Amino acid sequence: MKSFLIEGTRVPLGGQVTVSGNKNAVLPMIAASILTDKTVILHNVPNIVDVSIMLKIAQDLGTSVNFSGNTLTLSTPSVQNPVISREYCTKVRTSLLFAGPLINRAGHASLWPPGGDVIGRRRLDGHFYGLISLGAQIEYEEKPYTFKASARLKGRDLFLDEASVTATEHLMMTAVLAEGQTTIRNAACEPHVCDLGELLIKMGANISGLGTNTITIEGVDKLNGAEHTVQGDHIEAASFLCLSAATGGELNLKGITTRHFWMTRRVFERFNVRMELYPQEGRIFLPGNQELEVQKDFGNAIPTIDDGPWPQFPTDMMSCMIVMATQAKGTIMFFEKMFESRIYFVDKLIAMGATAIVCDPHRAVISGPTLLRASELPSPDIRSGMALLIAAMCAKGKSTIHNVEMIQRGYENLEAKLTSLGSKITPLN
Repeated sequence: MKSFLIEGTRVPLGGQVTVSGNKNAVLPMIAASILTDKTVILHNVPNIVDVSIMLKIAQDLGTSVNFSGNTLTLSTPSVQNPVISREYCTKVRTSLLFAGPLINRAGHASLWPPGGDVIGRRRLDGHFYGLISLGAQIEYEEKPYTFKASARLKGRDLFLDEASVTATEHLMMTAVLAEGQTTIRNAACEPHVCDLGELLIKMGANISGLGTNTITIEGVDKLNGAEHTVQGDHIEAASFLCLSAATGGELNLKGITTRHFWMTRRVFERFNVRMELYPQEGRIFLPGNQELEVQKDFGNAIPTIDDGPWPQFPTDMMSCMIVMATQAKGTIMFFEKMFESRIYFVDKLIAMGATAIVCDPHRAVISGPTLLRASELPSPDIRSGMALLIAAMCAKGKSTIHNVEMIQRGYENLEAKLTSLGSKITPLN
């Protein structure tokens, strides 16, 4: 396992970073490429671990893969073997997203329960409900799961009991080749869901309602190839914003879509941090030397930052924002509503000297500012791993971050980008 030695210098960290493509858009796009026998070309694809695993799955299924620079070319003239190995399924949650496309192309699929970050229970019910409603037969009492359809899937009205991103993506890409109309209500509308929908439309799908909680799909007989540029990763961008704000650095972020940051900007304002959005340039500017101070709610009340489905504050931004809060004057509560294990990493911050109370699996109170101490730290999942990296850079002294491969599942060229901002990082084997 790889580790980083981080020297916390207590100096502003800033500069310029170009954000990589959104991993949460690319991963379902790789699965969606199975829907056609034509070539799909994706630009701005991050070269990260999760993408590599999804490509290995696609190759096992019969996909020809060419990944050069950040351009990915995919072609699946025919599905050779609609079986996904246990090894790959347990490494990435989006392995499940191949089920629908394989049902459409091959009539059946076999795969194991998906893995991914351990941040609490991550239900599969929406996937199974939707696929079965569209006409698939699923055997999931025994492993591996098997999926099949004896005839073309048929569209219908679907209502998701939670606005699941992956379930919305899965059902949308499955319904594009189903007979008739499918309506997904209480659909997720995150930027990466919309980006996947835009690719499917370029491939010939008939989809309306992207960006809303009601998505309508008119099934078509066949999809074609397409060329598409993946949008920048707003979660990665927010991570670097938290780092520079926490250390007082000035930051220029390029390669982003500014409309994805309206809520993020509002949350930064809760800490008296301002940023400037430049839509025409696809850029955010964070001025340096800002003093972080929690802005109390009306009546001198302690404010709360909570997450929720888009356009509310994304759960994936929570961890880094909590670390930033340790460097702000005042007290604030974080309410993680979506995953019951994401808050647990705060115990590591407390060990570093943070003034924090973990109230329960969903809530933590942070008071600051505090001078964090260097420590030896794990990387429990992608987002808390990145948050602990930021904590180490805010701390005084040398910290060791273990299992950084976990962080690199979601951040491309992480070491180089952090070094360019002034961080002192030494890789350890």
